[in-house]
Amino acid sequence: MRILIVCCLLILIPAFAFSQVGSRGSIPEDLFRPAKGESAFYPIDTVIGEMGRGRASVSAFSFANLMGNALLSGQMNNPVLMSINSSVRERYLSAIRIVNPLNIRIGGGRELPDGTVSFLIRFVGRDQAVTGEMYIRFISGNWTLDELHLEEARFRDNENRETHRSNYFPYERFY
Repeated sequence: MRILIVCCLLILIPAFAFSQVGSRGSIPEDLFRPAKGESAFYPIDTVIGEMGRGRASVSAFSFANLMGNALLSGQMNNPVLMSINSSVRERYLSAIRIVNPLNIRIGGGRELPDGTVSFLIRFVGRDQAVTGEMYIRFISGNWTLDELHLEEARFRDNENRETHRSNYFPYERFY
């Protein structure tokens, strides 16, 4: 009798396991990907709000990510950063280096009337973060960094407390 039970289990357990591959249980697949005509869903940062390209073009968002990751690298001689004046570049990197950033968050892209595109940006370290706004511009067939406004480094615990006390994102745009 025991042998019969063991044999049944050996047959049924793999069959059940393979039937679950790719399944998400009772959650409908429609909730995991946008339907036709819907935009992609982006996560929300508790300080700058929705991440992703916002109302900016794909190429602007791509350049903002490239520039943000180059700044995250902390390398003064990063080829992406070479178009920035060396003293300005050092100022940006010094402000970011304070928090020992582990990752970057970019979101809220929008085009301004003068053609500049702005993105909210946040360099997040283990204990602190630096938040600001990146302005990029399309000049002579290339995207360039126009300006990067960064706030003072803040402890993430303080940011989290402010976020939980209110129902808005604590970071405000500069304009």
